[in-house]
Amino acid sequence: MCDTCGCDADGAVRLTTLGRSRSRVVTLEQDVLARNDDLAARNRAWLDRRGITAINVMSSPGSGKTTLLERTVADLGPDRAVSVIEGDQETLLDARRLSAAGARTVQVNTGAGCHLDAAMIARALPELGPPDGSTVFIENVGNLVCPALFDLGERARVVLMSVTEGADKPLKYPHMFRGADAVLLNKIDLLPYVDFDVDACRAAVLRLSPGARVLPVSATRGDGLDGWYGWLPGAAATGRWLAP
Repeated sequence: MCDTCGCDADGAVRLTTLGRSRSRVVTLEQDVLARNDDLAARNRAWLDRRGITAINVMSSPGSGKTTLLERTVADLGPDRAVSVIEGDQETLLDARRLSAAGARTVQVNTGAGCHLDAAMIARALPELGPPDGSTVFIENVGNLVCPALFDLGERARVVLMSVTEGADKPLKYPHMFRGADAVLLNKIDLLPYVDFDVDACRAAVLRLSPGARVLPVSATRGDGLDGWYGWLPGAAATGRWLAP
């Protein structure tokens, strides 16, 4: 049982590696959440020793995280080693998409758990085996509440929201947006059809996180992705995690 948010991972987390000669499923016992910060620091040290930049990507369900990463992997893969830790309660659907796009991928299924934690990442990283100097995207479970509370050892945090969700989303979920190094406003190709105030949303984000980059994008059409790709190399130097 998670003492912070009340979710129940039922003691079992399944970890599956894709893109190798065979899939391997490992049953893991969830560590006590009180160890999370210590484990996150160890994860960060493990990554830093190898020059690996880990980016925690968070959003509500359906905002387009997997589509964004799928396109990012395909566009950057020829020039930059990119790996993904994919978090979902169930299925390998998103991991298969990312693996097909060319990313070394490990799926973490949390069962009833509503977020990834540092213990899950500590187990996934050696299984993933990202190359030194590479980028690891951590696609967190779709949820704007609990993932904000858990340091995973990442270097930077990205929050994705779609223009179909409403410009007041940062005001409703301030803790999530307060910890963001970048906020991507996705699905801008739908702006002619929805009531969404980009300027108001940007202002709300910057009130909560003055240093955040706000990047309007369309992960399906490709609009604005040059700004996202341009931001990524600096993530290792500028990223910070604000403890709850």
